[in-house]
Amino acid sequence: MAINVYLIFDGQTREAMELYKDAFQTKETQIMTFGEGHQNDEYPIPEEAKDLIMHARMPVMGVDLMFSDTFPGHPYTVGNNVTLAVVTNDEAQLRHAFDVLKREGNVQMELQETFWSKCYGSLTDKFGVEWQFNYEQA
Repeated sequence: MAINVYLIFDGQTREAMELYKDAFQTKETQIMTFGEGHQNDEYPIPEEAKDLIMHARMPVMGVDLMFSDTFPGHPYTVGNNVTLAVVTNDEAQLRHAFDVLKREGNVQMELQETFWSKCYGSLTDKFGVEWQFNYEQA
């Protein structure tokens, strides 16, 4: 199981990644835009969101940094733009950690299957720390 830092930007993810690529002499290993993500007719992607980064990953000094732009209309607050992302291929461990941290916390998305993961969810724990949980097959 790994815990990665997830950085959220207000439309500047590409610019931030270019800076970090230069600073740490690395390159991104994954970029997906909202437009490339799963299309759901009930929730169409607005034109202004299609080129924004839904998810990106970049190795920096032995750690994977993960990135995303906020979705248009969702709140963005500097200080709340860093989350911890639990990435594991142990679904039981992922579910246990999620269940413990959601006690007295606020669940944004219950654990569920998504188009990118068999089990994904997000919450803010009782101390205000934001977490994402993602099952990733080995």
